[in-house]
Amino acid sequence: MNYGAWPPLFVVDVEGNGASPPDLVEVAALPIREGRPDTSAAGAWLIRPPRPVTPRAAHVHGLTNDCLADSPPWDDLSGAVHDLLGTAWICAHNAHTDYRVLTAHLPDWHPTGVLDTLRLAKTTHPDLPGYSLDTLITHLAPDLSAAPAAGRHRATYDAYATAQLLISMAAHYPTWDELVTAAVPPSLPGAPRPEEDPTLW
Repeated sequence: MNYGAWPPLFVVDVEGNGASPPDLVEVAALPIREGRPDTSAAGAWLIRPPRPVTPRAAHVHGLTNDCLADSPPWDDLSGAVHDLLGTAWICAHNAHTDYRVLTAHLPDWHPTGVLDTLRLAKTTHPDLPGYSLDTLITHLAPDLSAAPAAGRHRATYDAYATAQLLISMAAHYPTWDELVTAAVPPSLPGAPRPEEDPTLW
């Protein structure tokens, strides 16, 4: 795999307040450059949601209403998130969720394509006992020595872990196009178009 030939790509992760539909409480966007996560150019935002964080959500990611009380609201941050992501590709684990939440909060944002490490893992490693992020970390053992200290279920950590899983699994595919075929769900941007049957005249 020639990582240098990849188009602009951000690995993203979002955390919500537990409401339905969710309000954002954290967003991370980590660029991949030359086959490595570039933490120097990453974006990370804590957001004060308009509705309270539920106890269940706070138990998962540790972001309580008190610790978000001084964070800016989404309206103050949406422009910066939109500008950083631009039209780049994104990658996420179980990407339908992150893509759906981000597009709901950024209605004018249109990524070129969406890679899903969940789909990619099922294609690349079909015999694993499961495909959660925790299971993939256990079985594929990506290098997380430089992962953010925030820990699992925080957006910055999960984006870094997902980035390392993507880089590791991408090594199984000789070209970007083959990676796209394995990693982009059919319903998301960037999915290869099915070949059309030749028309007989």
